[in-house]
Amino acid sequence: MNNNLGLPTQDESNSPQLLLKNQVCFSLYSASNAMIRAYRPLLKELDLTYSQYLAMMVIWERNGINVKELGQDLHLDSGTLTPLLKRLEIKKIITRQRSTKDERIRQVFLTTKGIQLKEQALSVPNAIYCKSQLDIEELQQLKQICEKLLTNLDQ
Repeated sequence: MNNNLGLPTQDESNSPQLLLKNQVCFSLYSASNAMIRAYRPLLKELDLTYSQYLAMMVIWERNGINVKELGQDLHLDSGTLTPLLKRLEIKKIITRQRSTKDERIRQVFLTTKGIQLKEQALSVPNAIYCKSQLDIEELQQLKQICEKLLTNLDQ
């Protein structure tokens, strides 16, 4: 109902579809921030940021990966990925080298320090699992829903 000025009343202005508490995006955003905060003390011991940790998980899995594929796996553009890799290189965790088959391609390789860092990082996933206080089935379901959402939104 409008007041004398023709402005919506408070009840009319609080449309349920525009209430922050009803937004899936805000729940995802808040949960994502909380997850990153939960990782922070664990990764501080490894001298890694959350983004660096994600990159290292891919590199640990695929030592010698080319930078373009790494960016695709992480959903990062080269403008974001290049500085991240430079910082890892400064820490002597990785090296970037030109491919011997095609020198236009840059590959990322683990150093000895990077290989040793993997051993230190092995405890991180379990620590996060414990902090989440969710069952493994709930976490798997959450992961599947997030992956489905990502696929749907990327189309």
